[in-house]
Amino acid sequence: MTRTNQHGQPVGEPVPGWSPRKPTGPATLTGRTVRLEPLTMAHADDLFRALVEDSSPQLWTYLFSGPFEDRGSFDGYLASVVADPGLAAMAVVVDGTALGHECLMRNDPQHGTVEVGNIALGQRLQRTTAATEAAFLLMRHVFADLGYRRYEWKCDSLNEPSRTAALRLGFSYEGRFRNAIVYKGRNRDTDWFSVTDAEWPRLRSSYAAWLDPANFDVGGRQRAPLRARAGGVGS
Repeated sequence: MTRTNQHGQPVGEPVPGWSPRKPTGPATLTGRTVRLEPLTMAHADDLFRALVEDSSPQLWTYLFSGPFEDRGSFDGYLASVVADPGLAAMAVVVDGTALGHECLMRNDPQHGTVEVGNIALGQRLQRTTAATEAAFLLMRHVFADLGYRRYEWKCDSLNEPSRTAALRLGFSYEGRFRNAIVYKGRNRDTDWFSVTDAEWPRLRSSYAAWLDPANFDVGGRQRAPLRARAGGVGS
């Protein structure tokens, strides 16, 4: 039933007891197959190897920076990410080696919203249990630890792997912002996705079922796929 105010106008549902949340910051989040930890320049050796030497330059096509041809330019990029107060930058570490990074960005604690972005996962990390568990750890941190209401994912509308990943991880497609950004000398139409706090409990159960060791055979292959679709518009 749609709520109305004293003027007979439709209004949104109340949010009882709401108060601004703590700002996001780099955190240490530990799972069974992966660890997220605050990104520092101490990760530079691992990340240069994972993101530059051992990955195709196409990794950087839809990111604002890169690709990098030398260590100096990469270190300059990494230093800028580490130093940016608007990025809660975290290294994605598997078996003691940093294989990528992810950030919590565009943080709005007043309204309880934050975006996961600047995601760079080396080829060795892509399409692995650890990559999915890293996404789960961040989502759990946003909703369970910080008490946020909305978790966002945005990408170039032409970045089909990112669009597919967002839907697989439980984000709902919300729409397209046309001519949103100019980067690397070209236009970007930006697709928006989100998860809300009301959707989190079901997604948490879906992730728990998928990450259960019993869901993987002796070769580490999944027995059942992740069923984390949130069921929103366009998903």
